[in-house]
Amino acid sequence: MDKSSAITIACIQMEPSFGDTAANVEASVRRIVEAADNGARLIVLPELANTGYVFATREEAFALAEAVPDGPSSRRWMEVAAARNLYIVAGITERDGQSLYNSAVVIGPSGHIGTYRKMHLWGQENLFFEPGDRGFPVFATPIGRIGVAICYDGWFPETFRLQALQGADIVCVPTNWVPIPGQAPDREAMANILVMAAAHSNSIFIAAADRVGTERGQPFVGQSLIASYTGWPAAGPASRDREEIIYAEVDLGEARRKRNWNDFNQILRDRRTDVYAEMLGSTVPRGWY
Repeated sequence: MDKSSAITIACIQMEPSFGDTAANVEASVRRIVEAADNGARLIVLPELANTGYVFATREEAFALAEAVPDGPSSRRWMEVAAARNLYIVAGITERDGQSLYNSAVVIGPSGHIGTYRKMHLWGQENLFFEPGDRGFPVFATPIGRIGVAICYDGWFPETFRLQALQGADIVCVPTNWVPIPGQAPDREAMANILVMAAAHSNSIFIAAADRVGTERGQPFVGQSLIASYTGWPAAGPASRDREEIIYAEVDLGEARRKRNWNDFNQILRDRRTDVYAEMLGSTVPRGWY
């Protein structure tokens, strides 16, 4: 790896306290500063990191939600990003007029870069949130092209494929993974398998920051992971039950530079677009791949 083009990615695995937004954000900022002190430039926080996850009613979710990027959580994350020259992807409960979204804010040293809204809602999220209405944007930044997915989005191959086709180098995944029925206790999270498969089959980095703990009876499985474009872990999986930070030093350009697997095969160019639509029926423009 050319050290001059390498950056350090950090996934912060933490346990938000439900409803205590200000304290959750400050707890995340302390960990962001710790990660920055350890050389991280791109930092990923869990899904709904500012509020917690298990809402009882839509009214409760609405009361905790904030405008993006003008709400206090986004502003606080923008402060630390500016102070420490960071890129941050953080899960947030977003309010837009009378609509609620399970979102992730993408922040850089100069402020708000963009917002991703979760496309595939899981379980009772359907009672509280609107499905995402912005597709799968890829944000061009000085450190690389950043895509975003949230938790259940990772069960849909189209999520990663559309971002890879738009030229994403990395997809950041704020998540709140839960136990999967039928999974043996000593097996890795199903989500880890899906993340590694998606990284390999699209030749992209994927950085997934999960939470830990049990909230209102719902356990979460931890095991945050940073997968290389090869599909193999670059860092993690993290523990199942502890707050911690995992780090990986990577060259994001390798996701595209080494996409040619041999003299004949390149995973995206080998697609049979004579049989299925190149962009999966989406109107998004093709990026460099």
